[in-house]
Amino acid sequence: MKNVIKKFSRELEVVAALAVIMVVFGVIQPIYFSPSNLLDILDQSVINGLLAIGMTLVIITAGIDLTVGSTLAIVIVSVGNFLVMGLNPLAAVLAGAAIGFGLGLVNGILVAKMKLQPFVATLGMMSVYRGVAYLITGGWPVLNIPQNFRDIMDGDVIGTLSSSMILFLVVTVAAYILLKHTKFGTYLYSIGSNEEATRLSGVNVDFNKIMSYAICGVCVAFAGMVMLAKLGTGEPAAGASYETNAIAAAAIGGTSLAGGKGSIIGTFLGAILLQALKVGLVVCGVDTFWQYIATGLIIVFAVYVDVIQGKLAAMRLNKKAKAE
Repeated sequence: MKNVIKKFSRELEVVAALAVIMVVFGVIQPIYFSPSNLLDILDQSVINGLLAIGMTLVIITAGIDLTVGSTLAIVIVSVGNFLVMGLNPLAAVLAGAAIGFGLGLVNGILVAKMKLQPFVATLGMMSVYRGVAYLITGGWPVLNIPQNFRDIMDGDVIGTLSSSMILFLVVTVAAYILLKHTKFGTYLYSIGSNEEATRLSGVNVDFNKIMSYAICGVCVAFAGMVMLAKLGTGEPAAGASYETNAIAAAAIGGTSLAGGKGSIIGTFLGAILLQALKVGLVVCGVDTFWQYIATGLIIVFAVYVDVIQGKLAAMRLNKKAKAE
């Protein structure tokens, strides 16, 4: 039992924080605990959760992807146009995933092969991709998204449980298995902890880095298609500043922005916690502008907690070394 608690300590901390947030908002406004509101929190966590899972894979390698919002916009307008032109919905989903993969691949190549700093490379491509999204539509939204596509990506499956929620759960499980039970996941952690040592051990660092960005792009594509299904329109301005929410959810869940440490389950819970906070502020009548302040403070606090935990771990190791 003790080992389980130690292994999932950060996840349990997030669960505890989530419980506190829910109790506080529930006491202030009892409607917060209504089944419809709780389901709404889960439903609204899907898009940011998918973005955050992809972001987690990249951050673990000591990277960052600031293009997630712009990539989402390209996928939305591209898939929207495909659907309006009459493309089969399932084929459109595959096309959207391929677009996300390709855009992520470009980011990965810039970082791994051209040796650009992840922040600089993705900051530049963020602007490029946003411009592409506007060029595709001429700045106009894509309208009249077919209902069959909307049903596939966000239709009710079991009662009020939507297909987008199921997609979120499936992607979470797949990403968890990828990180914890495959060599690829082991390599990502190793790259983030010590890239040079990983390279010297014979691992193809560049390939694994590129693939982390490419998979992130696929996660972003799914998030974009869920948004397209929810809204029924494809806006080239969609996804602006979404990278902040994705980073916040990953940081809350225990992903170290320095790399080498991260948890998909933690990110999953972090996305729900972040949305629970935002919904709570709305339910309690707090101005929505406070959401930006809350998100920024959460990122700073989560990073600071990670720094403190690192220092405490180092102190324990020093004490143990002296005792021996």
